[in-house]
Amino acid sequence: MVWMSELTDNKKQAEITAKLRDAVSRLLGPPGDVVELRRLTAGATKATWAFKAHVGNSTLPLILQLSNGSSQRGDDATLPLVAGGNDAALMMAAAHAGVPAPPVRAVLTEDCGLGEGYIMDYVPGETIARRILRESQFARLRESFASRCGEILAGIHKIDATSVPFLTSLSAQRQIALYRNIYDRYDYPVPVLEVAFRWAEDHLPDAARTTVVHGDFRMGNLICGEERIQAVLDWELACLGDPMQDLGWLCVKTWRFGGPGPVGGIGQRADLFAAYERASATVIDPASVRFWEGWGCIKWAIICLMKGQSQRSVESFAIGRRMEEPLYDFLEFVE
Repeated sequence: MVWMSELTDNKKQAEITAKLRDAVSRLLGPPGDVVELRRLTAGATKATWAFKAHVGNSTLPLILQLSNGSSQRGDDATLPLVAGGNDAALMMAAAHAGVPAPPVRAVLTEDCGLGEGYIMDYVPGETIARRILRESQFARLRESFASRCGEILAGIHKIDATSVPFLTSLSAQRQIALYRNIYDRYDYPVPVLEVAFRWAEDHLPDAARTTVVHGDFRMGNLICGEERIQAVLDWELACLGDPMQDLGWLCVKTWRFGGPGPVGGIGQRADLFAAYERASATVIDPASVRFWEGWGCIKWAIICLMKGQSQRSVESFAIGRRMEEPLYDFLEFVE
């Protein structure tokens, strides 16, 4: 028996395959035949597909990422997201700065009929944190993980901001106001969040620099090989702001996935900081990173609230019900 949902999915996949074949042929080269197309994710901001394409005499493993049309800039109660061609431009700027980002092959044009998005190379490796933290083949990676993260983040923060003029400027104060407005919009009072917002307002850091910020640099968004980090994914929350927020976000307890180390469950802050300082020729203020780690718990709690209230999927509800976890982490953090 074939269910109606299966028929719908098969029809949609056939439509994407036909349009993608034409796009590959025009943007990368003929014949453009597409095989082994499969959906990897269908997130809130974009859908990701893996496929292989015949270009000339080669068969290329590729990734298609399609935007769901989310706002690029947002308003006072909407997260500003980087999507489509801007997302691709940011990854290309990152690669130019020496950051390991997936190589972008082509940006989709309107006549491709697929919507906003781009085609990039498939980068082999692992993203599932529990495997990276525990399986023996990643032992070499874990030895230098924190230091390598510091080096990569220094590279991200060196990206020429003039090459990505579409990024929104988000200071700590503006972020607090933005997430406060989002929280208020849902009319879902949570006493711990009231305390958390007051803590954040009372501990605003003095940002010494404003740089390009990845915004979601963490376990799950890093493709890891057995010895090194292969690529940094998911740039849609990038902005201009205090670079220390990337270091703090990486250390948020949620992104340790049960590992004992504060840096992604693997490494130590001292190694992260030392490598960052060497690569960036700047001195880290640990108090600033501490603020962004605490604020990261608050931010993730509100994102969980947004997911749970979005009614998009079972996955969204599952994330929404985890809202209490980062709030508990925040209370432990400030205690």
